[in-house]
Amino acid sequence: MKPQPDPHPDPRLSGLDVYLVGGAVRDARLGWPVGDRDWVVVGTTPETMRQRGFKSVGRDFPVFLHPDTHEEYALARTERKQGHGYTGFEIHASPDVTLEADLARRDFTVNAMAETPAGELIDPYGGAADLEAGLLKHVSSAFVEDPLRVLRAARFLARYRRLGFTIAPETRALMCQLVASDEMRHLVAERVWTETHKALGEADPAAYFQTLESCGALAVLMPPLSTPMLERALDRLAHVPDESADYPLSLWRWARLGEHLEDDEQSRLNDVVKAPNAFRDAMRLAALSYRLRQQIDGVRPDGAEDRTGAIMAWLDAIDAWRRPGRVAPLLSLIAHEDGELADDLALAWRLASQILPQALLDEGFRGAELGEALSRRREATVREALEAR
Repeated sequence: MKPQPDPHPDPRLSGLDVYLVGGAVRDARLGWPVGDRDWVVVGTTPETMRQRGFKSVGRDFPVFLHPDTHEEYALARTERKQGHGYTGFEIHASPDVTLEADLARRDFTVNAMAETPAGELIDPYGGAADLEAGLLKHVSSAFVEDPLRVLRAARFLARYRRLGFTIAPETRALMCQLVASDEMRHLVAERVWTETHKALGEADPAAYFQTLESCGALAVLMPPLSTPMLERALDRLAHVPDESADYPLSLWRWARLGEHLEDDEQSRLNDVVKAPNAFRDAMRLAALSYRLRQQIDGVRPDGAEDRTGAIMAWLDAIDAWRRPGRVAPLLSLIAHEDGELADDLALAWRLASQILPQALLDEGFRGAELGEALSRRREATVREALEAR
């Protein structure tokens, strides 16, 4: 759906050559909800923008916030590669930079479209045709100057693959070229995590990791995931607990992605992308649950010798007694793989959590003896119930 002309023109924009650009144009034409709207202003100066009441917010290039709508208005600019990584660019912003030159620096043709305030499409690089064809294609060979574009290609595929989108073969070739050039190593961990976190929230997050693996970037950026176990891990992304305020979908997807990793490899993965603590903790909890299933199935020889002992050890390991809110989502996670085990865990948790320290205090237990007696009584109660099933 095209944006409709504004029947009440903004006096702050009167006389300025302004265009809607980027994702707002793309998503409107896909029929998707439009989020933030970004604008490009051609043929003007920072002084003019400030005189009209716009607030300067750009650190590396002239970007201004509209004082009323708070939408971003960037002066048209070009970029020239000067160093390594995604920050190694020299920015040129001046009144002589054309709209076409500004659009030429963008990553994909579907992101290099613009619209006038009246809704007229300006599409010098064929973005509308590629959008119709479901094709993510680079605008120019300058694509190889920015390693972040490999991650963006993967993330956009995670968003749009279920609509039939693919990455153009010639763009995939440039992605492989970027990886081979060693430019990926210049991406800072925080930027890798930002793109990865966004991808984890997309409709098809597996596409992100598959794309990075196919061009060699995953082995550079997240080595513990670049193994023959990857596809099995990606299959798990569709089987996660329901989203909640404490446990968003992206968090559980990250947790399931690395639940098969041993502790040192988990730490290595989370360290290389500087994953937030909540995501690290979720992966650790998912791994404890994964190992419990392996113990119960006899795949993993370490740990308790019987089912009840393994279940009680799991409740201790996830700190269920002090963090009871963890139990329900982890039971949901386990139920995706082993419904019978999830039922046993739910029963064990219900019975064990009813045995409270106060009852043992009333019986005279104190100190270390109290903790030991509490554990014994909980385990005995659970064992009796499970053996009776």
